[in-house]
Amino acid sequence: MAFMVKHVVGGQLKNLTGGLTEEKSDGEKSEAAAKGMTEEEFEQYQQQLEEEKQERDANFAQRKAERATLRTHFRDKYRLPKNETDDTQIQAAQDDVELPTELAKMIAQDNQEEEQKQSVLGHLTNIQNVDVGHLKGKAQATLEDLKNSAEKCSLM
Repeated sequence: MAFMVKHVVGGQLKNLTGGLTEEKSDGEKSEAAAKGMTEEEFEQYQQQLEEEKQERDANFAQRKAERATLRTHFRDKYRLPKNETDDTQIQAAQDDVELPTELAKMIAQDNQEEEQKQSVLGHLTNIQNVDVGHLKGKAQATLEDLKNSAEKCSLM
């Protein structure tokens, strides 16, 4: 923070004084002096920048691996061909990459809905103007009629 203040205010002060002090030419200054820092501060600054860059790269690789996991999941679900780049991204992340919990819940709900749609009652509820209760009543009445007619029949 002190670096930023010194950088912003220092340049303006030099302009106000008219450049009365002697300055070294650009070739003679070190990088740290050019930025208004000591060598030690400059090294710490460079180290901090490098650490932040490594952290950003690690987070980016993790997000890429999560996206690749999602793609592979959907490829498996819909029986699509696998992609080599997704496998390499997942392996490059080094951590165990899993589906996010919210997405896993959504997938579980989708699977339950698909199972219900595949059942007979699921198909009947999808058909418009069908009263399932009325159908059950008719089926039970038909069964009772069959039982009564079977009792009346002397051959059985």
